[in-house]
Amino acid sequence: MEQALSRTDAELVEALRAGDEAAFAELVREYHAPLLRVAQIYVSSRAVAEDVVGETWLAVLQGLDRFEGRSSLKTWIFTILANRAKTRAIRERRTIPFSALQPERVPEPALPPERFRDPEDPRWPGHWASPPQAWPEDRLLAAETREKLAEAIEALPASQRAVISLRDLEGWSSEEICNALEISETNQRVLLHRARSKVRKALEEYLG
Repeated sequence: MEQALSRTDAELVEALRAGDEAAFAELVREYHAPLLRVAQIYVSSRAVAEDVVGETWLAVLQGLDRFEGRSSLKTWIFTILANRAKTRAIRERRTIPFSALQPERVPEPALPPERFRDPEDPRWPGHWASPPQAWPEDRLLAAETREKLAEAIEALPASQRAVISLRDLEGWSSEEICNALEISETNQRVLLHRARSKVRKALEEYLG
């Protein structure tokens, strides 16, 4: 997880308004990667997402004098990003801005049904047929395993990838994620649960 910003919002905004380049570098170091992950929910490619993030940073610098502190600096920055990304997506005639973060009409099972015993059997209500196994710590810490973990996250749908990255890699709270992505708490939980389940399944297959 990346180190949290060392300054308060007020201190950081004051420094940015004074033209403090180190303060801006600190902000970019903290938020550039998660901004890119969120942008990729809306636009067609990583290259376009990079453009959107660049536009966002420019808009942040230009809009600092208008920042009134009604929300956190983080939420303000991600709101700018979401608006820029949606505008770019509409320009590309994509429909994702209006659908990518909404719950699916047909619920997607988090795990295959065969992982559980027959729910009609009164002897095994909700019991595992194939329970998760504990993984050796040394293998979890291995560089190759971490690479597999990163690959599993990158293979997720963009909305699930953004939520699990912000929550589990960046250490954001569920409230912060809901504010940044403009989604409900329920939807955030669904996306996170599905993302974690798929990543765990990928690691189970890799670790045997």
